[in-house]
Amino acid sequence: MQTKRVVITGIGTINPLGNSVKEFFTNLEKGVSGCEPIEEFDTTLFKTKFACRIKDYSPEKFGFDRKEVRKYGKFSQYALIAAKEAIEDSNLDLASMNLSRVGVILGSGIGGIYELNQEIMGYVEGGKTPRYSPFLIPGVITNIAAGNISIKYGLKGPNYVVTSACASSLHAINDAYNMIQLGKADVMITGGTESPISEPGVGGFGSLMALSTRNDDYKTASRPFDKNRDGFVIGEGAGIIILEDYERAVARGAKIYAEITGVGITADAYHITAPQPDGTGASEAMFNAIQEAGLSTKDIDYINVHGTSTTIGDIAELNAIKNVFGEDAYDINISSTKSMTGHLLGAAGAIETIACIFAINRSIIPPTINFSEEDENIDYKLNLTLNKAQHREVNHALNNSFGFGGHNCSIVLSKLK
Repeated sequence: MQTKRVVITGIGTINPLGNSVKEFFTNLEKGVSGCEPIEEFDTTLFKTKFACRIKDYSPEKFGFDRKEVRKYGKFSQYALIAAKEAIEDSNLDLASMNLSRVGVILGSGIGGIYELNQEIMGYVEGGKTPRYSPFLIPGVITNIAAGNISIKYGLKGPNYVVTSACASSLHAINDAYNMIQLGKADVMITGGTESPISEPGVGGFGSLMALSTRNDDYKTASRPFDKNRDGFVIGEGAGIIILEDYERAVARGAKIYAEITGVGITADAYHITAPQPDGTGASEAMFNAIQEAGLSTKDIDYINVHGTSTTIGDIAELNAIKNVFGEDAYDINISSTKSMTGHLLGAAGAIETIACIFAINRSIIPPTINFSEEDENIDYKLNLTLNKAQHREVNHALNNSFGFGGHNCSIVLSKLK
């Protein structure tokens, strides 16, 4: 069976660097930090008091009425906002399409944790009288983000949400890619969404010693590859891309941002939260993605790394890159855009896929910001794109996402030839 080619014809996002793709791209190039003090709750007793937050957000600004605000959790709101931008950007005429051939597959790590926490706090503060909202369960389950997009646009194709921690949205993109490759859909809306900035979100990751506690210098707290990195910065938002059968896209004269040419998926089978120190699982994911794309390591121009700014994770990933690429690793631009956006957990891979699209279409490598001091365990002969964007033609980009539980996913995006 000959599989179909799959291209990206629309993009949309709301994240700590921008409430639109245009704003996101501008701040990516500038190297802007999305970190701000947390305002969602009282952080007095928390070790971490900052996060990468969406700026000036209110549901009403994006057209949600009071009933919709009650019905949609924040992570669903973000998904709907990004999906609207992506659909409009794609110029799809949904009214003329067979909507049974259009689906939605998203990724989300912890879904409606913000709303769940609000309801539980209300229960406790209300004398434990069970006055729960009827929107609680349908508002917090992760699959509802895809369901809400499907309902809004009448899309009747494959529809679900993938949950695999911080690899969720790359796994979702892979599933959507496969749906089109195998002829099970013509168009797929895919990506990820997350709204984890809440007491249990910040407190839970804080108890794992996973978060930065650089409260006195929060703007530079996310500092991948720096000697003084002390954990990731939690972030929120959504990234949505439109995938389409290549022949269909060409026939309708669609703008094509990039082609997905290869995916690699592996498991570490090692630890619930820590990566393999030698990066074996990550290496195999990258190798498999490059092989499926029909490329060699010399063909990859840019790697958007998982790069969370953790002591062990950053080193393990760079080890994995050197294991796969050998001497070719020194000819590639590498960067972690989490230095700017923070870590959007299940939405990270989708946001970073859009960052790769930026690199391919603008010939600009987004930087790894906040670097100031070398770590003796890191090889700085690698081009980590430190502190400032670099100009370079990008024909093929590799995007990595790795999640708690040992989930690894790598995707190759290629400039259309």
